[in-house]
Amino acid sequence: MPKLRPLFPFVAALAAVFTALVPLTAAQAQENDTLAKIKASGSITFGYRESSFGFSYLDGNLKPVGYSIEICNRIVEAVKSELKIPAIEIKYQAVTSANRIPLVQNGTVDIECGSTTNLVERQKLVAFSPDIFRYNVRMLVKADSGIKSIADLQGKTVATTSGTTSFRLLREADRGRNLEVNSLAGKDHSDSFLLVESGRAQAFVLDDILLAGQIANARNPKDFIITGESLRTENQSLMFRKDDPAFKALVDRVVSGMMKSGEMEKLYAKWFMSPIPPKGININYPLNAETKDAFANPSSKGI
Repeated sequence: MPKLRPLFPFVAALAAVFTALVPLTAAQAQENDTLAKIKASGSITFGYRESSFGFSYLDGNLKPVGYSIEICNRIVEAVKSELKIPAIEIKYQAVTSANRIPLVQNGTVDIECGSTTNLVERQKLVAFSPDIFRYNVRMLVKADSGIKSIADLQGKTVATTSGTTSFRLLREADRGRNLEVNSLAGKDHSDSFLLVESGRAQAFVLDDILLAGQIANARNPKDFIITGESLRTENQSLMFRKDDPAFKALVDRVVSGMMKSGEMEKLYAKWFMSPIPPKGININYPLNAETKDAFANPSSKGI
C-alpha cells in the first residue's frame, strides 16, 4: 500500500499564499476606490482641457471653467454629502486628448471634466458618466475655400487633434473613394484651428460643437464655416477610473438627477447660448435633438 503524504503541510502552504495575497488585493481595491481616496486626502483632482471652449477651458484668470467643470462641481457637492465631510479641496490637472486616459488610469486625475467621447473600446480602460452632450463630427474650413463635402478634400491637408478619432472617421467615410488626403496633427484644438487659420491645413475635423467654439473665439469668425456631411454622431461624457461601482453610482445619480430636474438644460444655455468668459463671446449652439434625447434618457452605453 502506497504511503500517503500528510495533507497539513499543503494546507498550511496554501493558507500562507492566500494570506500574502490579501493585502495586495486590498491595496488594489483601495486604488480604485475614489471615495476612499478623496476622504483620505481631503481633495479631488479634476482633469481639464485648456481649449475645449464652452466645455472645459481657461478663463481670463487662467482658472478652469465651463459646462463640464460645473457638472463636476455638482458631483463634489454630492461627494461631500456622501462622505459627511464639510469641505473638499479641488485640484486641477491639465490633460490633452493624448494623455487624458493614462492620467485617469494611474490615479493622477480622479475625474476628467473635459470633452471626451464615450467609446465602447475606451470602456476597457476607463468608466464614463451618462452622456452630457451629443454632437456630429464635421469639418471646419475657411468660408472662401469652396470645400463643401468630403469629396472636396482630394489632395488637401486635414488637421486633427492628437489623440482624437477624427482622422480615422474621415478614412472610414472615404471608403471606396480613395481620396489622397494628408493629415497634420495639432497638440490641442486651438493648435489644430491655427493650422487652418494659417493655411497649413485646409480643413479641421472635430466635433461640431468644439469647432463652433473655435470659430466664436477666432479673430474673424466670419472667415470660417462648419460644413460637410456628418462623419458620425458621438457622445461626450465625464471620465473616471473603471471598476469603482460606488463612485460611478454617485456620478450617475448626480448627472441623471440634473437632467431630470432641468438643471442640465439651464447649464447648457449658460455655456452654449449666452456670453461666456473671458471675452463675452456667445458660441450660439442651440440644444440639438440628440442632446435632448440624452437628457430625457440618461445613458452611459457608449458607441
